[in-house]
Amino acid sequence: MNLSIKAAAFCIILLIIAGCSKAPEETRQEKAQDIQQEGMLKGVSLSPKSFQPDDFTDFFKKAGSMVSWAGDWNELRNDKGGPFVVTGLSKQNKYIPLIMLQFFTQSTGKLLKPMDEAKEGYKKSVVDFAGKYKPKYLGMGIEVNMLYEKSPAEFEEFVIFYNDAYDAVKAVSPDTKVFTIFQLEKMKGMNGGLFGGKNDASKAEWLLLEKFKSDIAAFTTYPGLIYKSPSEMPADYYAEIKQHTGKPIAFTEAGWHSAASPKGWESSEAEQAEFAGIFIAAAKGLDAEFAVWSFLYDQSTIEPFNTMGFFTADGKAKESWAAWNSS
Repeated sequence: MNLSIKAAAFCIILLIIAGCSKAPEETRQEKAQDIQQEGMLKGVSLSPKSFQPDDFTDFFKKAGSMVSWAGDWNELRNDKGGPFVVTGLSKQNKYIPLIMLQFFTQSTGKLLKPMDEAKEGYKKSVVDFAGKYKPKYLGMGIEVNMLYEKSPAEFEEFVIFYNDAYDAVKAVSPDTKVFTIFQLEKMKGMNGGLFGGKNDASKAEWLLLEKFKSDIAAFTTYPGLIYKSPSEMPADYYAEIKQHTGKPIAFTEAGWHSAASPKGWESSEAEQAEFAGIFIAAAKGLDAEFAVWSFLYDQSTIEPFNTMGFFTADGKAKESWAAWNSS
């Protein structure tokens, strides 16, 4: 459910910022230590108001203790691409970078490149990246249970590849927490609402957790695709995760839209704020490692994800921003 951004403009702007905002090594180390002393990390995906330098500076001031980048795995082969720049800017802007690599399109299940052709390059690039940058967190595969639903054979091929890549990454960076990412609503067997199917707990996919070596059980979550208001969510909606894993839990994407659309799933700023409070309270109750909201600013993407930001596209703060910061 992550946003595709204009990579060329993105990299140019971030490289400008990187060149203009270098911090002394001592200061960068102190900032890294400050972040490590916090409890649950809270942050947002890379989602500035625009590609102008001032808007990127504004974004980093507001983003929180974590900034995520998600995109094509092949970006690791471009040392001026998003993963490298977001990682390089992290210390002077005082956030933990969360890099998540994708190899298929969630909506169709189509691989970005055939796995037989891509896996050698994928493995080398992720090992090289981990060995050089020693990231705290590294995600390989986003909403992989979507691939399981659409192409079980290709999913099983990825499982084999992932577990091999996991070992290789840990060999060069033992402290990196490596994981793959699942779509929580689908894990629960919830295929109704805006997914277009039916909710059926007998179709839950929790057993997929056991197929992967991982240091964290990581999920995306968008209950607004299923429920018409946050008040409809069961009280144990997130607590259920603990019944299926003993690993640390994290949320790589979460969101609720604020628009009075789509039809039948009309929402509001108040409902978005209500969910933000519910979500953060639940994440803390699970002792989650981190919780990432989908967007800081509304982005030009498909409905209902286009109004999931804490700020409107023109910069107006929504009620959810205050709820997020007070939680």
